Amino acid sequence: MPVILPCPACRTGNRIPAAHLTDVGRCGSCKAPLPAAAAPIDVDAALFDEIVGAVKVPVLVDFWAAWCGPCRRAAPEVEKAAQNLAGRAVVIKVDTEAHPDLAARFGVQGIPNFAVLREGRIVHQQPGLVPHTTLEEWLTSAAHS
Repeated sequence: MPVILPCPACRTGNRIPAAHLTDVGRCGSCKAPLPAAAAPIDVDAALFDEIVGAVKVPVLVDFWAAWCGPCRRAAPEVEKAAQNLAGRAVVIKVDTEAHPDLAARFGVQGIPNFAVLREGRIVHQQPGLVPHTTLEEWLTSAAHS
């Protein structure tokens, strides 16, 4: 199940296999450079497992819900971390209302809740609102562990 990323030049959606989310490629339509994923990716359980199992970089998981005020305040920080670490980390978002099974798998009892995974294992997990610099520190630390 590939991820669809838009080309920055022509806006055409490109199917990117999970293992290549951190690679630079070429748009299938206009052949312009297609940068590594630089935005959070909304996932379901199947895509979650595919991404976590395929990427060779740390993964930040943002457990959130639309009704959660702190989650909405965290969203720009999560986006900034995804942009700043494009190519060096992958950021995914799990809507806990739509996918309570994933939240239960990680023992999420309060949101926002952030988990950093490396090679499928939890390296760090913490609930609560944090700035993008903290998210980036967690991911950078996980990359060197």
